[in-house]
Amino acid sequence: VHLVESGGGLVQPGGSLRLSCAASGIIFGFNAMGWYRQAPGKERELVASITNGGTTTYSDSVKGRFTISSDNAKFTVNLQMNSLKPEDTAVYYCHAVSYGDNYWGEGTLVTVSS
Repeated sequence: VHLVESGGGLVQPGGSLRLSCAASGIIFGFNAMGWYRQAPGKERELVASITNGGTTTYSDSVKGRFTISSDNAKFTVNLQMNSLKPEDTAVYYCHAVSYGDNYWGEGTLVTVSS
């Protein structure tokens, strides 16, 4: 299984970015997909996740600003990030769970700075 992220970059505070993740090599499908992030000097944390039934979970720090969506047939997951803040700066990792196995992308850097 291979996860590939795209869409990271530099954005000014208050701006928007859309991250995308595409999975390949899937055999049985995913139970859930999501996004984690890791800022310099901090632990990796959950940003948002979505199950194959459409149930979403968000960290308190991004609720109301970020929206996660997925296409189960295409094995893709997206993260629409609005009203970005400097504290959102981090490497964002795509994550997927498939019947007990965890898979990670290599990460995409998001920098929020003026």
